[in-house]
Amino acid sequence: MDFGFLITSIEQGLIYGIMAIGVYITFRILDFADLTVDGSITLGAAVSSRMIILGYNPFLTLLAATFAGGISGSVTGFLNTRLKIAPLLSGILTMTALYSINLRIMGRPNIPLISSRTIFDIFNYTKYNELLLILIVVILVLITLILFMKTKLGYALRATGDNPAMVRSMAINTNNMKFMGLIIANSFVSLAGALIGQYQGFADISMGIGTIIAGLASVIIGEVIFNNDKLYYTIPSIIIGSILYRGSISFALMSGFAASDLKLLTALIVIVFLSAPNIKKKIGGKLNAKTNWCFKDI
Repeated sequence: MDFGFLITSIEQGLIYGIMAIGVYITFRILDFADLTVDGSITLGAAVSSRMIILGYNPFLTLLAATFAGGISGSVTGFLNTRLKIAPLLSGILTMTALYSINLRIMGRPNIPLISSRTIFDIFNYTKYNELLLILIVVILVLITLILFMKTKLGYALRATGDNPAMVRSMAINTNNMKFMGLIIANSFVSLAGALIGQYQGFADISMGIGTIIAGLASVIIGEVIFNNDKLYYTIPSIIIGSILYRGSISFALMSGFAASDLKLLTALIVIVFLSAPNIKKKIGGKLNAKTNWCFKDI
């Protein structure tokens, strides 16, 4: 892998890491199987790209995309907490509706940004301006999320997924916590979508397909490799997991795999890292058993 390809993998990993943080909030913190992300990441790209075409400041479009993602998360939260629709089905319904909404926002299936100014054109002071700008955004996201999670509201959000009965006994409305968590998660996902659209120079209606799997892969890789429950380690490990995931995909493409094989590769990567802890435990148990048998008479 050449140096330029490595930098590109890191840049993509950092951006998709923001999306993976959103997936982490719903799947790990809230224990909520939210499939909204497949639509909200496209929503972010659609809103940002459309606003850029209309002449808005590219940085302002990031805020608008983040806000739009929060709205999509609130719809899923409303379906689940108020209408009592199952979490999985709530996300699927919102994701399905977002396909039409995204098309309506874009006005066409694809919006090119080749001739438009993006944040990467404005912030152009160093050789690696794209990497530096993405890194700044990711650091801001990490600091904001970690500081929030250390507040009373953040602790209540984390406790909602771990032990909802205990949270309710403390007079905290778990439905409101889920509602808030879905808004925050999809805001991050939509922000990532806006960054992706400006980074790659276009927004496409199909860009969100399989996003949830890529996000889960990043979360699982980060958890398996670092295996630390502390908040200061867990959240950054997701970003690193995303970089490793993107790097493995890039390496596979350079090794001769076709682009059509990416979904298969993603599934295999997730399977490997999901099964790794159990395999490690079994191997460790067998080794301990053999060791005990060898030394039982000593």
